[in-house]
Amino acid sequence: MTSTAIKPFRIDIPQSQIDDLNERLDRTLRANEIPGSGSSYGVSVDWVQTLVAKWRTQFDWREVEARLNQYPQFTTEIDGQQVHFLHVRSGRPDATALILTHGWPGSVLEFLDVIEPLTRAGYDLVIPSMPGFGFSGPTTEAGWEVYRTAAAWVELMRRLGYQRYGAVGNDGGSMVSPEVGRLDPEHVVGVHVTQLFSFPSGDPAEMVDLTADEQAGLERLTWFWETLGAFNVLQSQQPQTLSHALADSPAGLVGWNGQLFDGVDDDFALANIATYWFTGTSGSSMRFYYEMARSTTRPEGPTTVPIALAGSQSDFLSIRRFAERDHHNIVSWNVYDAGSHYTAHTDPELYAKDVTQFFDQLG
Repeated sequence: MTSTAIKPFRIDIPQSQIDDLNERLDRTLRANEIPGSGSSYGVSVDWVQTLVAKWRTQFDWREVEARLNQYPQFTTEIDGQQVHFLHVRSGRPDATALILTHGWPGSVLEFLDVIEPLTRAGYDLVIPSMPGFGFSGPTTEAGWEVYRTAAAWVELMRRLGYQRYGAVGNDGGSMVSPEVGRLDPEHVVGVHVTQLFSFPSGDPAEMVDLTADEQAGLERLTWFWETLGAFNVLQSQQPQTLSHALADSPAGLVGWNGQLFDGVDDDFALANIATYWFTGTSGSSMRFYYEMARSTTRPEGPTTVPIALAGSQSDFLSIRRFAERDHHNIVSWNVYDAGSHYTAHTDPELYAKDVTQFFDQLG
């Protein structure tokens, strides 16, 4: 019988795990590369070696642990899977809650810098680790993809007693959050995301009279998939093949997960990478892509809950004509010169302002 109990949780990685990590970092074997090739063939040796050295000599996991542990954390079992989450209340008795969802290779750490401004604005926050990611631990059965995760989040918010809440997401969370709104429109007041992953359907009519911004978005998308899309292909096809290396080599995990931490500070990259290492979720997190590629769930029609985009010029460029096909109630569309793929971390005040303005206007 599945328990619905919500249990307090505190992070306390055994020192033996940290010592083992340090020994592995000390024994790192340097990969070879063509002299002067830099990142032409992928993440460069110099970059990995720099982060490995910082991980070993400068990075302090206990500081990350202490920062997470200053917030109330809990676990509960939903649909057979442990779910870890932060639950930070604003103090307002009638507060609207926001459930904030990360993606890969991120974690709940993405949102720590917006906890203060969002709670100050009067919002309760629920920040879960995706199933198979971080402190939710590895998934133990097949099928954990976007739609099953969205259903778990609806159950989580029901368990916490929220009758009115918003769904907020980045990266994979930008796929999960609209589905939360689709599943629970009676309680979800709005959805706020940093990407809307709507692509051409193949209908030639969609491609007529593209604006300059839309053309730029398509060109950025094409460049990304042709240059940086290998992670998606491998994780969608054979995540287990790679997981053997990542479970055994922290340097390998730096190289693989680090490919999508370009432009953020080293401490943030290492904190996320270390979270995957200590929780043993490098392999299970990649399975999310495999499950999505094979999912038979196909929701019909567009979403209808109010939705907002807060994108960045330096990130995936969402294309509005395709987004409006998939989401019929887009009420806010902002693409900032500032920000990044991790705007909640790199530009928290900008991010929090966009989130609060959107949900404030929804009342």
